[in-house]
Amino acid sequence: AALLTIVIWSWLAWRFGIPTSETHEMVAGLAGAGLATAGTSVLLWDGWRKVLLGLGISTVAGFALGFIVMLSIYWLFRRATYSKVRAAFGRLQIVSAAFMAFSHGSNDGQKFMGIFAMALYIGGILPSFFVPWWVVILCGAVMAVGTATGGWRIIKTMGFGITRLDPVQGFAAETSASIAILVASSVGIPLSTTHSINATIMGVGSTRRLSAVNWSTTRSVFMTWIITFPACFAIGYVLTLIMKPIMT
Repeated sequence: AALLTIVIWSWLAWRFGIPTSETHEMVAGLAGAGLATAGTSVLLWDGWRKVLLGLGISTVAGFALGFIVMLSIYWLFRRATYSKVRAAFGRLQIVSAAFMAFSHGSNDGQKFMGIFAMALYIGGILPSFFVPWWVVILCGAVMAVGTATGGWRIIKTMGFGITRLDPVQGFAAETSASIAILVASSVGIPLSTTHSINATIMGVGSTRRLSAVNWSTTRSVFMTWIITFPACFAIGYVLTLIMKPIMT
C-alpha cells in the first residue's frame, strides 16, 4: 500500500511537471497503511523526529549551503573570464552530477531497500530482517533506469523553471545538495533529495538577486510538498482498507 501510494502520487506530480518527494510519500503512505492496520500504536516518534529533522536539513540547510558555495565560487574565480569559467565548470559538472547520483543512492536507495526487506521479512520469506544482495542490485538498477528514462517535465522544471542555471550554478547546486544528503545519510536521517536539490538551486539563484528565482514556480512546488504528507497518508490508509479483505 505504501509503495503503491508513491506510484500514484509521483504520477500525478509528473503529470503537472512538479518535482515531489518520494521520501515523504513513502513515510506518509507507510504511516497511513500502518494506522489502518494496527492503530496509532505503530506510529513511532523517534522515526518521525528524524524525518522532521531531515526536512529542515534538506530545505533550510540546503538553501544556505547552495548560497554559500555559490558565493565562494564567485570569489575564487572573480578574476577569471566568463568563457573560461563556463568551459571549466561544464566539465566539472559531470563530476558534481556523479556526486549527486551517489548521494542520492546513499539515502533514497536505502529507503526502498528497507521497505523491500521489511515486506520480505513480514511475509515470512526472510528469516530475519536484513537486505539481500539481490535486493540491493534490483533497487539500484531500477532507480538507474528510472533516472535515465525520467520525464522531461520534471527535468524542465528543475533546469529552467526555478532559476537560470549555467554550468557553474549547476555545479554549485549539485555539490551543495550532495554534501547535505551525505551528512544526513551518515547519521541515519532520511531526507528528500528532491527538496535538497530544489533548495540548493534556490540558494544558488538567490546569489544573483532574489528576483532571479521564479517564485511563482517555487510556490507551486512548496504547495505540493505541503499537501504530500496528508494526501499520501490518506491514500495509504484507504489502499490498506481496500486490500485488507483481499489479503485475509
